[in-house]
Order: sequence, then structure tokens, then C-alpha cells
Amino acid sequence: MKKLTKEDISQEVFDLYDDYAHNKIERRQFIEKLSLFAVGTLTLPSLLSFMTPNYLDSILIKPGDPRLKSEFITYDSPKGGGKIKALLSQPAETKKKLPGIIVVHENRGLNPYIEDVGRRAAIEGFITLAPDALSPLGGYPGNDDAGRELQKKRSREEMLEDFIAAYEYLKSHKDCNGHIGVVGFCFGGWIANMMAVKIPDLCAAVPYYGGQPTTEEAEKIKTPILAQYASLDSRVNEGWPTYEAILKKNKVEHTAYFYEGVNHGFHNNTTPRYDDKAATLSWTRTIDFFKEKLKKI
Repeated sequence: MKKLTKEDISQEVFDLYDDYAHNKIERRQFIEKLSLFAVGTLTLPSLLSFMTPNYLDSILIKPGDPRLKSEFITYDSPKGGGKIKALLSQPAETKKKLPGIIVVHENRGLNPYIEDVGRRAAIEGFITLAPDALSPLGGYPGNDDAGRELQKKRSREEMLEDFIAAYEYLKSHKDCNGHIGVVGFCFGGWIANMMAVKIPDLCAAVPYYGGQPTTEEAEKIKTPILAQYASLDSRVNEGWPTYEAILKKNKVEHTAYFYEGVNHGFHNNTTPRYDDKAATLSWTRTIDFFKEKLKKI
């Protein structure tokens, strides 16, 4: 049987998956609606398999990479979930204090993709911390469906406190120079925006397809923003003009990129929504932005 590619899949399937991934429909409804697109050799099992994240073959920087020192730590989040597990990564040969990056997961906990992103950023010469907001519920459960169900049990405001606490932990780390940025994806994009609202000293924020703060919240931002959006992601994109107007009014440094013809989640190389060109360009821009704003020498 011919191997499926994303070109074989209707945009309606990607939109349907987006609804499912963001808890707008239950799994039963997702499968029922997905079955309508199973025609001929395009079977429901093949569609389900294709849309499911493939972590085994997609990790770019493997755990145990000798270029890195990477370990799980636990830090305190007294205003959030209490004890939070996180992946701490940095270059193995650290000779000076490094700028730091908080890496924020999607709405399903610290899965292998986000761990990989933490290591990718560390390879570039940063000390990174990728927390798991599911820690109070036992942590990422091993698959994204269960992870989404767990994350629905926590309030996003409490989880925001967990990532603010991560900022404080990393800022005081012996190997960090105190210059901290944040990159987040989907739910993590909203967290990145909100950390810019809540932390006056945050040096840089990169929200990938993240929901925007309210007008009142956005008025508090001083942090430089690099926003990464997918052109097909109308659900998230509709909030940008209002957000941009406030940033412009307050003379907050900001840039937004809209990557043509790609879907929400285009950076995530474990799913068919991944777009190599957009992901590579956006990541290059992200790292360059952090190197500038975190004053990496």
C-alpha cells in the first residue's frame, strides 16, 4: 500500500484534527467524522495512524546526546501545582553563565517533542528548562490523548504560575546569566504571551500560534515579542490585529510572521501538520531573536 503523505489528506481532515486536539470535540466524534473521509484505499485505521504523533522516528536531538548535559529536576511552584518536574538541558562544556530559555508545551504535557525542543535550544548555547504542567497529576502519561484529558483538569491560570516559577528557578540557577526568554507552542504560546504580561524583566517571548492576552493584559507588556503564526490557523490569527494595535500603541518591540499555506502546529515534526520549510525558518528566527535579546556573547 502507498504510504500516505499530507498531500493525500484533505484540509478538512486537518481542521477536524485541530478541533479534536483543542478539545472542541470528543474522541468518539472525531473518529465518527474522520470515517467520512475514509474512501477506497484511504481507510479509517490508516487515517488515524497518519494523524497520530510519531515520536519514535522524529526526535532530532536524542536523550543522552553527548553534546548536552540534560536531566530531570523538580522545582517549587507554591502558587501553582506545588512540585513541578522539568527537563533541564545545557551544553556539556559550559564554561560561563548562559542565557536561559523556558520551553512551554502544548495542551498535553511534556511529551517527547517538547523535550526535544528543549534540547534543540540547548544545543544552540542556552540553558533551557522544559516544565511538565501535568506534574501534580502524575506527569505526562505517555500518550497525547491521555495528556489532553489530564491537562483539562488543571486551570490554565494555575499552570501559568508553574511557568512563572520556572522562570524564577532558571534565573537563579548557578549556570544562568539571568537573561531569560520563553518559547511556547499552542497552549504554550498563550503562556509565552502571558509571561510577558506577568514578568516585567522577561527579556524575550516567542509564542507559536498562541492565544493572545486580553486588551487589559496586553497593556502591561514591555517584553519584545516574536509571534509565529500559521496562515491557515484562522482560529488563533483573528486575535492578532487587536494585540498588534496595543503593542504598536505602547511602542513594544514586536514582529509577527505568518507562514503561508501551513496549519496550526507546523513546527511539531511528529505530526502531519509539520511543514519543514516553515518550521526551519521559524526556528532560525527564534534562535536569532534569543541570541540578540538575551545578549548571548
